[in-house]
Amino acid sequence: MSEEKPEVELFVKAGSDGQSIGNCPFSQRLFMVLWLKGVTFNVTTVDMKRKPEILKDLAPGAQPPFLLYGTEVKTDTNKIEEFLEETLCPPKYPRLAACNPESNTAGLDVFSKFSAYIKNSNPQMNDNLEKGLLKALKKLDDYLSSPLPDEIDENSADDVISSTRSFLDGQELTLADCNLLPKLHIVKVVCLKFRGFSIPRSLTSLWRYLDAAYAREEFSSTCPSDEEIYVAYSSVVKALK
Repeated sequence: MSEEKPEVELFVKAGSDGQSIGNCPFSQRLFMVLWLKGVTFNVTTVDMKRKPEILKDLAPGAQPPFLLYGTEVKTDTNKIEEFLEETLCPPKYPRLAACNPESNTAGLDVFSKFSAYIKNSNPQMNDNLEKGLLKALKKLDDYLSSPLPDEIDENSADDVISSTRSFLDGQELTLADCNLLPKLHIVKVVCLKFRGFSIPRSLTSLWRYLDAAYAREEFSSTCPSDEEIYVAYSSVVKALK
């Protein structure tokens, strides 16, 4: 007897037109997780300006993303991720947790440095804040260029000096990437548009990572449009004056 598959629906923040995918790294994170799990699911965009009835019924007071799994409603992003990892598990679904704990924290300070950089309106502080962001990006680049334990062959005479992996924890996307990549994408798009700052090409491991990610549909097809990111950040970014 085949077990009944529960219906899975992810509610994400809608864009400025009320329909497309809006700028929300938490929504994108869960969208990626469900896609990578290979489960059948629906995505519904929620226009927060119009507060649809479904919000009042399903998750009063909640902000997207939230998940409807059968009849269960889940509203906390971290808890939803844990629930999906436990419920959609091997042998039927892939495990997505990173094997190396360091992969979960790599690059996590990039977003706070980015926020400080774009919210600053004092031109005299701009250089220092940009250096802070660069330092955080360099630290992430260092992690991506350092070989993971399973890339090092103890019996080989050749030392593995640099990693060739595509993603944070190896050759496959993990929960760590679902968390970091949506934020990195925002950093890349916003810094270029509002500060004329590009992630330096000298950070070759970081660019290898980004290029590998954009080549994956699970990431590139869940990204909001650049315009949606501009709309979301136009009121956040402070002009230097």
